[in-house]
Amino acid sequence: MQKTLRALRRRFWPDHIFGELLQKPWMETVVPWVVLILTIVFFSAQIDKFISVSNLSDNFRQASELGFVVLGMSLVLIVGGIDLSVASMFALCNLLALYCMHVLLLPIIPAIAITLACGAMLGAVNGILIGYLRMRAFLTTMVTLIVFKAIHDLLNYKVAVPISSNFPESPAWDFLGWGSFLSVPTAVWAFGIIAIASHIFLTRLRAGWWVLAVGGNRRSAYNIGLPVNRVVALSYVASGVLTATSAILYAARLASPGADTGKGLEITVLTAAILGGIRLGGGKGSVTKAILGTLIILLITNGLLRMATPAGASRIILAVILLLAATLDIRWFKNRDKAVQEFYVSPAHLDLPALAEDATGPDSPYAPNDRLHHVETIGLGEVESPEDVVLDRDDNLYCGNRHGEIIRFFAPDYKTHEIYARIGGQPLGMTFDAGGNLYVCVGGMGLYRVTHDRKVELVTDETNRSYLSIIDDSRLRLADDLDIAPDGRVFFSEATVRYEMHEWQTDALEGRGNGRIIMYDPKTKKTTTVLRHLIFPNGIALASDKQSILFAESWNCSIKRYWFDGPDKGKVAVVMENLPGYPDNINVASDGNYWLAIMGMRSPAFDLAMRKPGFRRRMAKQLPGDEWLAPNINTGCIVKFNEAGEVLDVLWDIAGINHPMITSIREHKGYLYIGGISNNRIGRVKLDNVDETFVSSGRFNV
Repeated sequence: MQKTLRALRRRFWPDHIFGELLQKPWMETVVPWVVLILTIVFFSAQIDKFISVSNLSDNFRQASELGFVVLGMSLVLIVGGIDLSVASMFALCNLLALYCMHVLLLPIIPAIAITLACGAMLGAVNGILIGYLRMRAFLTTMVTLIVFKAIHDLLNYKVAVPISSNFPESPAWDFLGWGSFLSVPTAVWAFGIIAIASHIFLTRLRAGWWVLAVGGNRRSAYNIGLPVNRVVALSYVASGVLTATSAILYAARLASPGADTGKGLEITVLTAAILGGIRLGGGKGSVTKAILGTLIILLITNGLLRMATPAGASRIILAVILLLAATLDIRWFKNRDKAVQEFYVSPAHLDLPALAEDATGPDSPYAPNDRLHHVETIGLGEVESPEDVVLDRDDNLYCGNRHGEIIRFFAPDYKTHEIYARIGGQPLGMTFDAGGNLYVCVGGMGLYRVTHDRKVELVTDETNRSYLSIIDDSRLRLADDLDIAPDGRVFFSEATVRYEMHEWQTDALEGRGNGRIIMYDPKTKKTTTVLRHLIFPNGIALASDKQSILFAESWNCSIKRYWFDGPDKGKVAVVMENLPGYPDNINVASDGNYWLAIMGMRSPAFDLAMRKPGFRRRMAKQLPGDEWLAPNINTGCIVKFNEAGEVLDVLWDIAGINHPMITSIREHKGYLYIGGISNNRIGRVKLDNVDETFVSSGRFNV
């Protein structure tokens, strides 16, 4: 009973779901969204008609004005700096815009251009000092805050009266401040356009990627050749231009040259940016986060104002919020990765039937022998990680290597070889179609095809997504082995949807149904998932009826059969179970039976560990991967079986000298050709009493 409850708990308790959710990029905006909702709920309960249409329109107008400054501050924070002078720049630009319109009576376009140029120059002062002279951002902008503010106060003393005494006759200026289009304020339209452009800049343009790269690691950005100083300087210039834009909208709306204009704005803007999720350390941020922070802080300030909160108390509240936001920023980013590590690797309860004591005894079907000890080696030291091997109609031998290449050894002696094609990823399962095109499963990349003229083509790298899955399982992570039906449909396994190829050991540690079988139909060009929740599906071989496939579930130590056509379509049946090792690739033998590679042997200790998910979780957290308990991959084994699941022959390399961790075998004209992902050679062994005209792919006319 206890075992059953433990198995159910590990299967259905959603800790791995928490891990998946925590690593999603959009999880970074969850906290700001929650804070925004709580803010609306709180002030709606305290203030009547807080979210009325008129109040929302006014709030959005003010939010747009504030949003420009927050966008500028966010850009500076992302690049790894800070700008405390935005309040003084805002006041100066507001004063200049009013002077141009009220005193000089300039047309609106020249007035806006002059104000934006002023904002750019003020930002350039910070940019040159911080970007090129490499002064401290905090201290530098604090000084420029004081200087810009002093300049504003001196000018305001001289021009405040003339500004207040004149009002421009400009409908365009009035429309900019108070107008609306389609019932949406002009300021909101302007902010929306700039926000969309900023989003495209940060996520789609090279310059935006440079900003993120410089903010993420300035030294690394410099080492790869990015113009770090220029990027930092221009970020401050952009902040100045965005601040000037906000000042123009503010001037058009209120026409106020007050001495306290912009007072405390730097605290408000910095709080909004950090509360929205813009990281203080640089390298992290988005326009969405800036908008969320702007809405939150504006609702808070307006709510406090409507509740008649004293100005001093409001500033204290904002300062406390800033402190809490900064603390949350530091703690969240520090502990988020820890939380992902805590939950992401989630071992399941995998209770394999115990092996009989004589499972590999002298009287068992798997009786040990030494038939693989003295096999011939091909390409010794010339290939690395030949996971699968295949031969063409001219008897040439092909294999992949870990450098992303397909190597061809020339018949008949296989002494010479060449690079047949360069794919880029680790080639795994391979097979030829009827036309002689080589189909290859590439780890981390998907299904590829190499044509007669050696052109490498992507066949598919995505499939239909499961709508109930929190994992983006549309992308192919670990396409493994394949076979082709007579009508051209390609069936291939994807060992796991959670881990990359180099993380296969982690998937073994989980023992969870993360894998699936996928079908690609060349007639429709569609890729669909036909079987899900398999425990590391691996080898694929077309069955004799041409309406079903045999596939291996490695960590489940079983071979199963799936019917994709015919009266049993959709049915899955067990062919072999409780194997003494972990099955890998399956290929057809000359007599219509099947060859199976055993990539590792079971052990009592590892079987026990698979029944102890808590132990495996602690092991994953406390030990490096190379110290984890693992299957025995030091013994080579090949099994021949029929569709009834009967073992017909076994070949062993007990010492594992020539072929540990065998991952594939091909029978071709009286020989077995052996591949292994951890080997640096291909093996060949002569078989007795076989049809030497048999071609391994079964698709070529000899």
